[in-house]
Amino acid sequence: MKAVALLSGGLDSTTTLAQAIADGCEVTAVSFRYGQRHTRELRSAEDVCRHYGIDHVVYDLDLGTFRSALTRKDIDVPMDREGRLDEKIPDTYVPARNIIFLSIAAGLCESIDADRIYIGANAVDYSGYPDCRPEFFEAYERMIGVGTKAGVEGRPIRIMTPILNDSKADIVRRGKALGAPLHLTWSCYNGGEKACGHCDSCRLRLKGFEEAGYKDEIEYE
Repeated sequence: MKAVALLSGGLDSTTTLAQAIADGCEVTAVSFRYGQRHTRELRSAEDVCRHYGIDHVVYDLDLGTFRSALTRKDIDVPMDREGRLDEKIPDTYVPARNIIFLSIAAGLCESIDADRIYIGANAVDYSGYPDCRPEFFEAYERMIGVGTKAGVEGRPIRIMTPILNDSKADIVRRGKALGAPLHLTWSCYNGGEKACGHCDSCRLRLKGFEEAGYKDEIEYE
């Protein structure tokens, strides 16, 4: 089996990559340099791919005109948000990002004869992004089933979301059980040498490690 795995370099995508490998897939990892406010996560993605000895493709896109705190420096990254983080879509949402990334991954699948895309989306402990919900992936899989040569010819590309319904603690436990190099990952929305510990992504990550009973091995400010 061949698969394409979207790899940001973070906890979720690295655990998902580890799951794809455990599922017996020959994996090509895909990352994006899309004009995000920092590329620290891409260093982690490279390190993770080097750890596994797998092919790593990095696409250059310019989403800098999209309104998001992750693509524009004039919009602040929300820090220490209170309440449930999924109650309001935050400014870190990048419009249509997963639609764009999955489309490129689907094109790569057709080009290398892969039949599945692994994506580390999560709809339990998450920031409320609409493109991380089960109904989005169900609709997207139907769309590429009718909009690709592979789908029309009866070889549909499947969207694999193994951690979609996991809590952050479950993701940490899964990653540890799979031997994923979680110490190489980066989740922080800010691009320092150490993670900030205050953005949504850091807070969810720290919560996951604490509830799973493991120490997070990356450094925080």
